[in-house]
Amino acid sequence: MSAYRIRHAEPRDAEALNAVFSDPATFSTMLGLPYPALNKRRERLQKHESGRTVLVAVDAADQAVGWAALVPARRERLLRTAEIGIGIASALHGQGVGSLLMAAALDLADNWQGLRRIELTVFADNPRAQALYRKFGFVEEARLRAYALRDGVYHDVLAMARLREGGWP
Repeated sequence: MSAYRIRHAEPRDAEALNAVFSDPATFSTMLGLPYPALNKRRERLQKHESGRTVLVAVDAADQAVGWAALVPARRERLLRTAEIGIGIASALHGQGVGSLLMAAALDLADNWQGLRRIELTVFADNPRAQALYRKFGFVEEARLRAYALRDGVYHDVLAMARLREGGWP
C-alpha cells in the first residue's frame, strides 16, 4: 500500500503546491515560469473551470506533494481530447508518486470522462518523465525543435499522446 493517497485538489492545497512548483528542480522540467504567485495558484484552485480536473497526491498529514491536471480541449471537434500535466515534489521523484497520480488521472479520463486522447509535452532531455508516460501508454508523436526557453537556451520538447481504443464511439 502506498504512503500517499489521491484526492481532488482544494484551495487549501495552494501553499503546498506552490512550494512544489517553486523548487528549481521541479519548474525546470515544466513549461511554466519560475517563481509562481501563490495568489494565482489559490485563485485557480478556487475556480471550477468546466471539465478541468486537478488531483493531488497527499502524504499521511494530508499535505499535497504532487498534482495531475486534465485540461479539456476547447475546440468542438476535439471534445474527447485533454491535455495532462503532472508535477511532483523533487524529493519524491522515483518513489511512485507520479505513477499513482497518472493511474488516477487516466482512470478518470477513461472511465468517468470518456476521453479518447490525452496529450502532453515533455522536455526531450527528461528521460525519467518520458519513461513514466510510456509506462502508461503514451507514445512520441513529434519532436518540437527549439520549442521552449529554459535557462536562456531553447530546448526541444516531445509531443506525446495516449489513445484509448474502443469503448466510446
